[in-house]
Amino acid sequence: MKKEIHPEYFTTALITCSCGNTFTAGATKSSLRVEVCSKCHPFYTGEQRIVDTEGRIERLRRRFNLDRSAS
Repeated sequence: MKKEIHPEYFTTALITCSCGNTFTAGATKSSLRVEVCSKCHPFYTGEQRIVDTEGRIERLRRRFNLDRSAS
């Protein structure tokens, strides 16, 4: 490997999630901020979240005349 072309590698980089969880891992930056981690990701927590952006779900229900009690 060429010596002067690789970035510096930090074996104990601090990673901070938006939920407040922090942990260390190897990375090319000394600290990272992430939006989702294994403590708050729906796949790992078993929670099912529906993100309703701009009323997309309501618009779909109106378009196809879907009943609210079915969900």
